[in-house]
Amino acid sequence: MMTVTEKAGLSGDGVRGKTLLALGGGSGIGRAVALQAADAGAEVIVAGRTLEKLEETAARAEAVEAPIGTVVLDMTDADAVARFAEAAPALDFLVVSASSAVHGPFAEQDIDLAQGMFLSKFWGPFRVAQALLPKLRAGGSITLFSGVLSRRPGANCSALGAVNAAVEGLTHGMALELGPELRVNCISPGMVRSEAYDKMPEDKRAAMYQSTGESLPLGRVGTVDEIAALTLAVACNGFMTGQVVDIDGGHMIRQYATR
Repeated sequence: MMTVTEKAGLSGDGVRGKTLLALGGGSGIGRAVALQAADAGAEVIVAGRTLEKLEETAARAEAVEAPIGTVVLDMTDADAVARFAEAAPALDFLVVSASSAVHGPFAEQDIDLAQGMFLSKFWGPFRVAQALLPKLRAGGSITLFSGVLSRRPGANCSALGAVNAAVEGLTHGMALELGPELRVNCISPGMVRSEAYDKMPEDKRAAMYQSTGESLPLGRVGTVDEIAALTLAVACNGFMTGQVVDIDGGHMIRQYATR
């Protein structure tokens, strides 16, 4: 029987026997990355703010005999990050998918909420990556996450597009400075079915998926497994660094309606 990783089109050779830390591994894309990596033979640690979510990821891995370690960590807590980095094992791959999103018209955008998003989605990954540099083995990689709004903006998303662009700029700078020992890349997903939208009423969530999917060349939104498969392929590719990799169902070429 094919494994999850094989079904996704990813060879396990790149992660087998290596150590991967997935920040944001308690749900969504981060969880999918962790499960696929564990399934492919990696030693995986998941970190995030909510123990229950991390334990659910670990339980899913145990069910297929691919154990995963868990660490409660808030990336915005400088002291907690420092303590974690000191105790962390040697790593081959760091994947940081944990984030937050703020929407709303620019003229009415709550600046405190926008600053909180930057703290979580930009400064959190910045802090964690910097703190863990001594633990990353030569030849390893760091993978960050942005999103399509960085280069294809949408209404009511000015702050979110800006933080995505900041993450992509950070990716380019880190790749230049940290090579050749480490590679740094960024995954830029389009809309994906995930727990990120669980707080929305079910009917509105379904309508959002449908309307967005219909606007894309592929006619649907993505899945966390599809994003995870690409994430691991990029993390393992020894000749890829400084890249922002779109996986968006064709969002970058979608046809927007006129005003």
